[in-house]
Amino acid sequence: LRIFSPKHLKKSNVVVVQYRDEGYLVLDGLLSPEECDALRDRMSEITEQMDVPEHCRTQFSTDHDEQLKKQGNADYFITSGDKIRFFFEKGVFDDKGEFIVPKEHSLNKIGHALHAYEPLFKAVTHSPKVQVMTEPSCKQMDIVPVTTGFVTNQECVCVALFVCVLDGITRQMVRTPKGTFPLTDFIGREKIHDDKLFIPVPVKKGGAVLIHGEVVHRSAANTSDASRHVYTFHIMESQNTIWSPENWLQPTEELPFPSLYT
Repeated sequence: LRIFSPKHLKKSNVVVVQYRDEGYLVLDGLLSPEECDALRDRMSEITEQMDVPEHCRTQFSTDHDEQLKKQGNADYFITSGDKIRFFFEKGVFDDKGEFIVPKEHSLNKIGHALHAYEPLFKAVTHSPKVQVMTEPSCKQMDIVPVTTGFVTNQECVCVALFVCVLDGITRQMVRTPKGTFPLTDFIGREKIHDDKLFIPVPVKKGGAVLIHGEVVHRSAANTSDASRHVYTFHIMESQNTIWSPENWLQPTEELPFPSLYT
């Protein structure tokens, strides 16, 4: 495993070669400890102030069937692309929809427009350190307290797991035709990989993982007492690129996909 600092991005072909060969890249120190703390403090404020109606309290899952059942039937999810909304872990509500754990421990993620409406997160997303592609547009930004992602805000080391193969697009989450349910569906199924094939990749506070869109990656369940705070954003090349109208996430008049350089 080779870990680079952001300054290597423009100075070394080794960085490009590793990314192309292995599908991911670890960058130490993309953010300073102070920048990480500021993001976490702001997220604590957002979490404390959140007011989510009971019927919108959606449990987030990456399991195929659970995604269709939960997110696929939730207008709250499918219309979240240009908003800041809250998605929860399993088992955090009682039968009446009330919290049975502290709010700050209830969240799976907050998405998907922090990059547009929250100045601190916007500043990170559009930072010169991130502007490493020819003409990317930012398409989905979210804070992910308990999953792998791009920039880690933890004092401890987070571990992401990778299978270093490009599988191609084996599963695509798409919108279904208007007036039908569920609101989303999947084309294809994810391949199952032997656990022994996954390579653990440690990431320190302020470090980043650049992940190719087709590389297989995951994070294991968090069994510690501390949340894993990660800020995740997805970037696409806008030059000579057509965004599929089938994708569940779509730009809106209120929030088109912004250029990374604005």
